[in-house]
Amino acid sequence: MKFAIIGNPVDHSLSPEMHDAGYRALGLNAVYHRIPVTISGIGQGVRYLLDNHYDGWNVTYPLKEAILPFLDQVSPDALHIGAVNTVKRVDGRLIGHNTDGEGFVQSLPAKGFELNGKIAVILGAGGAAKAIAVSLAQKGMQILILNRNKEKAQELAEQVCKLGGNAAWGCFGAGDWLHSVDLLIQTTPVGMKSERYPFQLKGINPSSLVVDIIYYPEKTRFLADAEENGCRTMNGLGMLLYQGILAWKFWLNVEAPVSVMHRALTEKIRSLDQGESENK
Repeated sequence: MKFAIIGNPVDHSLSPEMHDAGYRALGLNAVYHRIPVTISGIGQGVRYLLDNHYDGWNVTYPLKEAILPFLDQVSPDALHIGAVNTVKRVDGRLIGHNTDGEGFVQSLPAKGFELNGKIAVILGAGGAAKAIAVSLAQKGMQILILNRNKEKAQELAEQVCKLGGNAAWGCFGAGDWLHSVDLLIQTTPVGMKSERYPFQLKGINPSSLVVDIIYYPEKTRFLADAEENGCRTMNGLGMLLYQGILAWKFWLNVEAPVSVMHRALTEKIRSLDQGESENK
């Protein structure tokens, strides 16, 4: 069996380490590759995957919406979100699904966070933000979308409301929402290179859980700021793990070896940290 992750860039992805460890643990004859594919080359990329007999693949930035026209069927979850992060090939047909949102939800119990009736503020309005917003709204949370492009924030909020959720949108930046937020989720690429976040979290509700879906570096400056303001924090490693586990079940219809896959991720990040230290 052959699986892959497609997007641009994909060289930083830890999905191969996670999935390959799972295959080894269960004695499966399977491999998982990184395949760089741009938006302009997506048609050629899909043809390559089909010609080389890939059974399924994950889809990452910037292809989660661009992949849709190439699919024969899309799951209800992915249809509601308007983005796909997982594809499987069944009898020559391509079926798309989205495990990002539910993967995020499944990562929250590790921090003892309960969803229903609470307020979530989401920074960003891209593919990951869409998946998280829809999934949290389905669990009964009130959603506030903040994005630099106000039109995209409004569009996402309206999309959530059409699906029966409770959502609003606003300007990207600090505001009164800091005092009432229960769950703050940073979904933009800002912080991957340790740059300072555009605004500070001074005055944030100290009982809130603050999440940055970036998983490397393990602690972005955004999360460090949250900790300095008394908040619990979580990076994106749990979301990466659980979306991968859900993709595994979608592809193989067997339970994934969760502890093995989690250990593979943490060991890879530890080796990246050691490499960074040696290069300083």
